[in-house]
Amino acid sequence: MGFFDWVKRLFGIQTEPVNPFAEVDFRSRSQPKNDPEKPPLDLMELSRRLARSVMDIRMTTVSYQEFTIPKRNGDRRTILAPGAKLKDMQERILHRLLGGLKSHPAATGFERGKSIVTNALPHVGARVVVRMDIKDFFPSTAAFRVGAYFRGIGWEEEAVELLVRLTAWEGGLPQGAPTSPRLSNLLNYMMDARLDGLAGYLGGAYTRYADDITFSFPTNDLGVEKVAIISTGQIVDEYGYRLHRRRKLSIRREHQQQLVTGLVVNEKPSLPRKMRRKLRAIRHHIETGRPATMTPEQLAGWDALEQMIRTQRQRSDGVQSGDEPV
Repeated sequence: MGFFDWVKRLFGIQTEPVNPFAEVDFRSRSQPKNDPEKPPLDLMELSRRLARSVMDIRMTTVSYQEFTIPKRNGDRRTILAPGAKLKDMQERILHRLLGGLKSHPAATGFERGKSIVTNALPHVGARVVVRMDIKDFFPSTAAFRVGAYFRGIGWEEEAVELLVRLTAWEGGLPQGAPTSPRLSNLLNYMMDARLDGLAGYLGGAYTRYADDITFSFPTNDLGVEKVAIISTGQIVDEYGYRLHRRRKLSIRREHQQQLVTGLVVNEKPSLPRKMRRKLRAIRHHIETGRPATMTPEQLAGWDALEQMIRTQRQRSDGVQSGDEPV
């Protein structure tokens, strides 16, 4: 049973809703348009911007070390760590080529000045929060789309081939490369625009933090939720993605704990109450010299996260920083 069939059975849908934002060919429409008045960007310009010779760029060895890390749900996430020289080149591409390019405002993951708090704020106080997750997000972001993007912003073919070689791996974006998060946001500008337009059409809000898609709505309307879920699946499918089924689809109403990128958004962005209580207990144990389940350094990291949540929440409310509880 496919994802759409499962959702239709869940909601008792007899026919699929028409997607008013459908596009025929994402390869042509999702990419930036080249300016014919500007000369193409060549290898010498790439060398100048990366502050490396053309030979150095060409001779960069593309190698990755593969390992896995645990996910919260107990699964394993595959990470591809680039070799030292490749990582240096990718960081140059990230900061010197990609840094000034525009992603959609709804894309909040790994963007300068944005965070999990930025991702959560539009959904605070909603009656319904709907969360979906894109399966294998980075490797499913196709390498040909990377090439089309660089070609679309003016790079000549030789430069495009080098940039794809340095940023893509085995047909997609490698999870672990410094360039992958930023590239995924840039490539998906049109996808985010369409999903944001869908949310506006339905009277709600939309954000995306990497593979985590969130919609929220001010009313409990099953019809709206049906259209949002099915249309999202249709839209992301056009960009080469698939949504996780069942386990990663979450619909939370106002009487339930609504989580967005790990933060509770029922009233204000905050850590879940269970985690706040745990951190208070750990802090007390450390202060009194008793055994604790975190080191002081780990606790300091959580303290910094709490302070970031507080500061960004206050900034969004126009409130001066103070001792407001998280």
